[in-house]
Amino acid sequence: MATAFDAYDLAGTKLSNRIAMAPMTRNRAHGPGLSPTELNAEYYAQRAGAGLIITEGTQPSVGGQGYVFTPGLHSDEQIEGWRKVTDAVHAKGGVIFAQLMHTGRIGHPDVLPGDLHPVAPSAVAPAGQIVTGTGPQDMVAPKELTEAEITQIVADFAEAGRNAVAAGFDGVEIHGANGYLVHQFLSSNANQRTDDWGKDIKGKTRFAYEVTAALVEAIGANRVGLRISPGNVYNDIAEENIEELYTELLARIAPLNIAYLHVAETSGRELTTKLRAQWPGTFVLNPGTYPNPTGPEALALIEDGTADLVSYGALFLANPDLPARLAAGGPFNTPDMSKAYGGDHTGYTDYPAL
Repeated sequence: MATAFDAYDLAGTKLSNRIAMAPMTRNRAHGPGLSPTELNAEYYAQRAGAGLIITEGTQPSVGGQGYVFTPGLHSDEQIEGWRKVTDAVHAKGGVIFAQLMHTGRIGHPDVLPGDLHPVAPSAVAPAGQIVTGTGPQDMVAPKELTEAEITQIVADFAEAGRNAVAAGFDGVEIHGANGYLVHQFLSSNANQRTDDWGKDIKGKTRFAYEVTAALVEAIGANRVGLRISPGNVYNDIAEENIEELYTELLARIAPLNIAYLHVAETSGRELTTKLRAQWPGTFVLNPGTYPNPTGPEALALIEDGTADLVSYGALFLANPDLPARLAAGGPFNTPDMSKAYGGDHTGYTDYPAL
């Protein structure tokens, strides 16, 4: 029987254990041109005991930014900044993947330079507000992408993957969850297109497939992961025929033989089990425990075969040495859940605020 503390072969990359650090936005790219700094390197190095670290969402292009002070992977400054991070993690024996996140319609013109505007499959404004440099503002109707623009964004993802490798990352994870651009193409409300990018289930899964295939070609399948969150309504997303939609997506992606599938469990264990049975490769699970943080009981999901790796979010913020604490049975610092979903956090008892 496998345990969370066994080593794992992730498409040729050896992981010291089966505990992953989930991607979490930190809004700390204060270096030149939205690049990481020594503080980012310290933050990730403190958590290098994870079998796999997945970074905060990182925009693959200038237009992919939706939040203030989020980092990118589209400039030399950003590559240099991320190199500090990967060097620090590798020096402690860790493995780190960069999560590539284009926010699509989740954003605001005030967050973007020049005359850039949020984009999406269709010109449908999401409900809600976004924090900008001048405070919270209502999100706006995005610009509907042309086919040529879609093709360019796919190419941007591929280039960001090459930049990630140049920065020393072990691989990249495509953010296909939580209502951002890849997820928007999968949805029924953000994607109202009548062309081959949205008119049916095959069309709705096309963008996710094209991005994944482009990254596989650019940096190799063993360096590419994909995160999904079936049925997640976050960021004003609606999906229809969820099981059919994701069955189709996995059927298209599986032949690419990517390093892993990362499922954020938002539709219950029954669907998770079905996706696990369908997926032929490594299955990473972020268990559905919201609003509570995932706890030590989730380790049993590896022992019973529900997942190959389990990812932790908030508990990793409060406990940088989380794998060691899980192995020892605690003690665990309690996450401040009011600060666990973005932005700086303070108040943990035995680690300095970052």
